[in-house]
Amino acid sequence: MPAVVLSSSGVTPADVLAVARHDAKVSISEEALADVARVRAHIDKLAHSDTPAYGISTGFGALANRHIPEGMRTQLQKSLIRSHSAGMGPAVEREVVRALMFLRAKTLASGRTGVRPVVLQTMVDVLNAGITPVVREFGSLGCSGDLAPLSHCALVLMGEGEAAGPDGVVRPVPELLTAAGIEPVELAEKEGLALVNGTDGMLGMLLMAIADLQMLLTTADITAALSVEGLLGTDQVFLPELHMQLRPHPGQAASADNMLRVLANSPIVASHRVGDSRVQDAYSLRCAPQVAGAARDTVEHALTVATRELAAAIDNPVVLPDGRVSSNGNFHGAPVAYVLDFLAIVSADVASMAERRTDRMLDPARSHGLPAFLAGDPGVDSGLMIAQYTQAGLVSDAKRLAVPASVDSIPSSAMQEDHVSMGWHAARKLRRSVENLRRVLAIELVTAARAIDMRSSLSDGALVPGPAGAAVLELLRQTVPGPGPDRFLSPELAEADALVGSGAIRAAAEKATGPLN
Repeated sequence: MPAVVLSSSGVTPADVLAVARHDAKVSISEEALADVARVRAHIDKLAHSDTPAYGISTGFGALANRHIPEGMRTQLQKSLIRSHSAGMGPAVEREVVRALMFLRAKTLASGRTGVRPVVLQTMVDVLNAGITPVVREFGSLGCSGDLAPLSHCALVLMGEGEAAGPDGVVRPVPELLTAAGIEPVELAEKEGLALVNGTDGMLGMLLMAIADLQMLLTTADITAALSVEGLLGTDQVFLPELHMQLRPHPGQAASADNMLRVLANSPIVASHRVGDSRVQDAYSLRCAPQVAGAARDTVEHALTVATRELAAAIDNPVVLPDGRVSSNGNFHGAPVAYVLDFLAIVSADVASMAERRTDRMLDPARSHGLPAFLAGDPGVDSGLMIAQYTQAGLVSDAKRLAVPASVDSIPSSAMQEDHVSMGWHAARKLRRSVENLRRVLAIELVTAARAIDMRSSLSDGALVPGPAGAAVLELLRQTVPGPGPDRFLSPELAEADALVGSGAIRAAAEKATGPLN
C-alpha cells in the first residue's frame, strides 16, 4: 500500500481508513515541514515576550488568567499532558487510536498549530512503527478537543504512559521507542496544547462509521431482496418510475434499484405474478427502499460534514496566515456530534426493519407456507426461533444507542467550559450501533437463505432464487449449512456476520448484478 503523504493540501477519508485500518505508512512533504518550521517562529517570539498568550505564557481553561514565568513555560506543556492523561475504562480499539493520531498529525502539518517539525515527525514515526498508545474509553467531553484521548497519545511521544507494540502487547513506552529508534520529544511552548486540542477522535470514528454504513446499507438492500423472495413478495414496487420520478430522494432510488436488480430473473418472484390474491406486501418489504434510502441520504449528509471537518485545522490558540495567534472555539465538537447521533438513529431503524422481515419469515401465519421458525421438524426442532431473539436484543440495544449524546452537556473546568458536545460519546455508541446492524443483517441473511432453500425443497426445485440470490446462497453455504435438524447455531451466525462485515455478500451479489449502489 502506498504511503499517505501529509501536505498542505490535506488528506482524504480514504487516507484515514488506509492508516487506521490497513497500517499504511505516513510521510510528510518537504513543503509541509518547511511551513511548520516557518510558523513556529511566531510561537518562539511570543514565548519570549511579556505579552500574555493563552497556553504559551498562561495556564489553561479556568486557569487561563495565571501568568506563567518564562522559565516554567516548557514545564507547563509537560504538566498539561500528564494531568490531562486521565482517561479511565477499557482501552479503545487500535484503529480508533491510529485514526486519532493520524488526524492530529494532519492538523500539525497544516502549519496552523505552531509546533516544531520534530513533534510532527515523532508522531508520524510512532504511527509508522506500529506503536499504539493505550487510550481509555472515558475522558473526552468532545469540547476543547478530545482532551484525554489525545493526551494519552501525546504522553507516549514524551516517552511516558502506556502503549502496545506492533504485536499488540503492552510494554514500557521507553522500551518500545528505543526498539523503533525513536527519541522522546521534549515539549516546548504551546506544543502540549497543540497535541490535544482537536476533534480527531470523534472525526476518525465518524469516517470509519460512514465507510461501514455505506457497505452495510447496500448489504441491507440485498438481504431485504432475499427476504422478498423468501416471503413470495413482489418486485413491482421497486420499479424506477415509482421512485426518482415521484419522490426524488436519491438514496431511495438507489436502494430500489439495488433490490430490483437483485430480484431480476427470479423464478420465485415470477411464480406468483399471476393468480396471487395478495394486493400489497407488508411495509417491511414494500417500504425497504424508503427506509434504507433515507439512511443513505443521511450518510451522505454526514460525509459532507466529515469532509468539511477533515479540511479544518483545529487548535486553540491557532496561528493565522498573517502570523497572529488567536484564541477561538473551533474545537467544539457540535457539528460532528450531531451527525454521529443522527447516524445512530438511522442505523437502529434499518436494523429494526430487517428484524421485522426476519420475524415474518419465522411465523407460519405470515410466511405463506413455510414451516414454523423454518425448523426441520417444528416442535422437535426450534429452527431459527432464538436467532430472532438475538436479533431482537441487538435491535433493542441499537434503539437505546439512538438516544442522542449531543444534547447532554455537563459543564466542566469550573464553568469555563460550560457547554460541551459529548461528541466522543456519540461516536462510541455509534460504533456499537453499527456492529449491531451488521449482526442483524447477518441473521436476516441466514433466515432468508433458509426460507429460499425451503421454498425450493417444497416445490421440488421449481421455486429458486434469481442469479444474484443464488450467488449469495452459494457463498453462504460454503460455511453455513442449509435447513436440517437443530444444531449449534452460534458459530453459523458468526460466519454469516464475518461474510457481511467483509463485504463478501455484496461482492457475491454483484457477480450477477454488476456494481450495486
